[in-house]
Amino acid sequence: MGTEVDSGNSEPLSSDDTDLKSLEQDFKKLQDEAQRLLSERVHLENDLANIKKRASRLDEEVRILKSPPLIIGHLQDILDDERAIVRSSNGTVFQVSINQRLDKSKLKPGTRIALNQDTLSIIEILHDAWDPMVSGAEMIERPTTTYEHVGGLDEQVLQVREAIELPLEKPELFRKVGIDPPKGILLVGPPGCGKTMLAKAVASQTNATFIRMVGSELAQKYIGEGGRMVRELFSLAKDKAPAIIFLDEIDAIGAKRLDSATSGDREVQRTLMQLLAELDGFDALEDVKIIAATNRPDILDDALLRPGRFDRVIEIPLPDSDGRKTILSIHLTKMSKSRINVSKLVELTEGFSGAELKATTVESGMIAIREGRSKVKQDDILLAVDRIKAKRETTGITSSPDALYG
Repeated sequence: MGTEVDSGNSEPLSSDDTDLKSLEQDFKKLQDEAQRLLSERVHLENDLANIKKRASRLDEEVRILKSPPLIIGHLQDILDDERAIVRSSNGTVFQVSINQRLDKSKLKPGTRIALNQDTLSIIEILHDAWDPMVSGAEMIERPTTTYEHVGGLDEQVLQVREAIELPLEKPELFRKVGIDPPKGILLVGPPGCGKTMLAKAVASQTNATFIRMVGSELAQKYIGEGGRMVRELFSLAKDKAPAIIFLDEIDAIGAKRLDSATSGDREVQRTLMQLLAELDGFDALEDVKIIAATNRPDILDDALLRPGRFDRVIEIPLPDSDGRKTILSIHLTKMSKSRINVSKLVELTEGFSGAELKATTVESGMIAIREGRSKVKQDDILLAVDRIKAKRETTGITSSPDALYG
C-alpha cells in the first residue's frame, strides 16, 4: 500500500527516489530563475551605463549653456608668440594673450576670432562670415536649361562660351598665346530676349560654382552695407573658385554717377565703386568670371563699360525670322498638337521677343484646355498671337514668363 508502481517497470519506486526527483526539479527551476536574474542584471547594467552616458552628455550641455559667451573680434597685429592686438565687436582695441593650442600660422591681420569675455584672450579662430544673402546666392541645384533651349542666339552662345567656359576649362591656351582671358561679359538687350536664360545655360553646362545676385539686392539702406556685400560676394567666389558670378539687372547699382544726388544715390555710388574695385583691383580674380545683364545699357557708368572690366559686351537682340522659327520649334516640340504651319507663325510674330513667343505657345495650350481638347490646333495658336498682340498694344509691356527668359 505504501509503494508506487511504475507502469513501465514492475519494480516499485521508493520514497527516497521520489524525493530525489522532486529535488532535481526544484534545482532546475532555481537554475533557470538564476539565469533569468543574471540576464536581467546584464540588461539593467547596460541600461544604467547608457543612462550615465546620457546624463554626462546633458551635464556637458548644461555646462556649455552656463558658460559665458565669447566676444567676436578681429586680429589687428601679432606682437609675439603669446601676445596680439585685437579689435572687439564694439570697436575697442586691446592687447591680449594668445591661446597656445591655436595654430599660429592661421593667425593673420584681419582674421576673425573669438575672445574670452573676461580676459579677452584669443580662444578660437573663426572662418570668415558671409552675409546670409550672399551665401544664399550660391546655386546648389543646377538648372535644367541647356544651350539647345536657347533658340536663335548661336553667335551669342559662341561668344559666351569663348569668354566664360574656355578660360575655366582650358587656361593653358591663353598662356600659350600670351594674353589674359576675359574677366567678364555684359549681356544687353530688350526684356524677354534670353539674357537670363543664357546665364542659366552657362550654369548648367559648367562645373564651376555659380553665384547669382540681382543688382537691387546690393543696393542697401545703410552706409557701407552695399560695398560690404560686394566684397563678400567676390570673397565667396574666390573661396569657391572656379566660380561664375551672375549679376542680373546690374543697372540698379551701375547707373551713371551724378553730382546732385541724394544720400541713397550716394550709397549706390559707393556700392558701384566697390564693384569697380573688385572687377579691376589689385587682387587678381583668376578663376572667377563675371556675367552681368541689363536692358538699359544707356544709363550704365562709363567706368563699368571700359575694357578690363567687362571685356565683351554681347547684344541679345529680338529674334529674327530664323530665330523665331527655332524658338517656336523648341516650344512646340514639347506640346501635343495637330498639324501646325510654323512658317505662317513666324510671319505673324515679327517683333516678338523670345518670352512673347513662349507666352504665345502657352496661351494656345490654355485655349485648347478651355475647349476640352488635348491637342493644340493652328487656329488656337493664331488666336493666341492675336491676344499677345492686343496685350502689347494695351499695356505697352510684354507678357514674359520670367522663369524661362530674362
